[in-house]
Amino acid sequence: MYDKALDNQWHVEIEFSEDDVHTHASAHAKLRDEATLTTTGDAYRNPKDDNQPMVGEEIAAARALIALGTELLHEASTRIENATHQPVHLYH
Repeated sequence: MYDKALDNQWHVEIEFSEDDVHTHASAHAKLRDEATLTTTGDAYRNPKDDNQPMVGEEIAAARALIALGTELLHEASTRIENATHQPVHLYH
């Protein structure tokens, strides 16, 4: 399918900050062209629920990564539109 080796690497790091009811995640993606995208996600614990920090981290990270995917699709759409001068609608 590809006629060259695809050895590009993108690195994504997720950082968390949290308290007893809120977890905040920041996803930082360093792309091939050295550009960096940063997105965020949050999770809130219902006071009736048990305190399980890992669950909050998973939810906040998932939301940050979904936002990152959406941002990457937007960036790709913009690049295609600039090249083709036609509207582009990428779906996820």
